[in-house]
Amino acid sequence: MKYDCLMIDDETLLADSTAEYFNLFGVKTAAVYSVEESRCFFEENKADLVLLDINLGDGSGFALCRELREKTDIPILFLSARTSDDDKIAALNIGGDDYIQKPYSLGVLLAKVRAVLKRYGQNSKGENYSDERLYIDIAGKKVLVENKPVKLTMLEFKLLAYLVQNREKVVSKQELFEKVWEDRFTGDGTLNVHIRKIREAIEKNPNQPEYIITFWGNGYKFEGGRT
Repeated sequence: MKYDCLMIDDETLLADSTAEYFNLFGVKTAAVYSVEESRCFFEENKADLVLLDINLGDGSGFALCRELREKTDIPILFLSARTSDDDKIAALNIGGDDYIQKPYSLGVLLAKVRAVLKRYGQNSKGENYSDERLYIDIAGKKVLVENKPVKLTMLEFKLLAYLVQNREKVVSKQELFEKVWEDRFTGDGTLNVHIRKIREAIEKNPNQPEYIITFWGNGYKFEGGRT
């Protein structure tokens, strides 16, 4: 069966109430309560987005995220009552697309999930990019470095594609928040982690980038690599 959203959280009442609320508003959602149940779910079902709690009774949400990233690039939004910045950075570094603090408003969470599903479902438009080293197929959502496929999360690809499509200008952080995240309140730290992950995937030396250039105080610009 195909779902819009899968919620993985061992707080069963919270998981069930969130799924019930989402279903009420037309976002088809299932809830499971453990790592093992999530594995069983994906053996027979699909989901376009995962809401994943960090602390699960039979394992770590971080470890499960790594496991899911080996099989899928669908958006994974972490849910946690933990407030440490280290946890937030770790969540993004292992392939999470966002970090949502508990307790959360069901209405706000639903709006965020809808925005991510809309962004995920849109077909990217615009010309591709290629040079002797890097190939970016925007419509096909494919990135090759030296003819080898590079794996990016969906949000990372959306971010890279937006920079490529607007490579004639410096793109401000605020524009990226509004156009890519569709959330003007996303923090700089979140954006910086994703930019770093993209650089690690496509740059010869992430510490001396040739494609994604930082313009301090302004934003980022995609430039052709220097060969």
